[in-house]
Amino acid sequence: MVDIQANIAEVLERIGAAAARVGRDGREITLVAVTKTHPPEAIVAAYEAGLRHFGENRPEEGRDKIPQVLARLSGPAPTWHMVGHIQSRKARDVVAFFDVVHSVDRLKIARRLSRFAQQSGRTIPILLECNISGEVTKYGFAVDRWEEDPLQRTQFLDDVTQVLALPALRVEGLMTMAPIVPDPEMVRPLFRRLRALRDFLADQFPDASWHHLSMGMTDDFEVAVEEGATMVRIGRAIFGPRYPL
Repeated sequence: MVDIQANIAEVLERIGAAAARVGRDGREITLVAVTKTHPPEAIVAAYEAGLRHFGENRPEEGRDKIPQVLARLSGPAPTWHMVGHIQSRKARDVVAFFDVVHSVDRLKIARRLSRFAQQSGRTIPILLECNISGEVTKYGFAVDRWEEDPLQRTQFLDDVTQVLALPALRVEGLMTMAPIVPDPEMVRPLFRRLRALRDFLADQFPDASWHHLSMGMTDDFEVAVEEGATMVRIGRAIFGPRYPL
């Protein structure tokens, strides 16, 4: 049986140690517990162990699960993060059930989220998902050559300009998903490049907030913290293997 409370304590300790190695305070990093395929009971157990941020990969799973979890909680509602790919037809559910969106990966979905958020009278914090590795299987704005390719950089800056102009959305930083590799040190350069991109955007668009870097998962979150992550998205290290769908 998975000891969720012990797992959370271990993950927090590792986050704190990684932060301390680079002179950061581990309390500055938000642990987002990714609950994909895990039942409401597991989320309630994590909440009772002190977690307040939860992430889902699929809008429809969150739509079905979030009300069940909220009905079982006696304390303040947690913050729900959409961390997975959003199909256009699921944008309405994202606005209805989630508080923060990490995975705004294209201008089209930003426009749809903006429209539904306006209709709901909400302003939603979002992160721009960036494909920093160049993998064809990854979603996100193409930025794998942003430093050396002026055309790619110009296209991205144009997209960012348009997203920033949309009503009812508030850009707060960047997100990426690193490749699955045998050694987390192999993805350190990608995390470092995302941080450099964030710093570049902060210079280009100083009126926007670029505080957050959502990067790092179970296999590489310590390296991500060392490279500046402000949010890490952890599933397996807390809840164990995913339940079959």
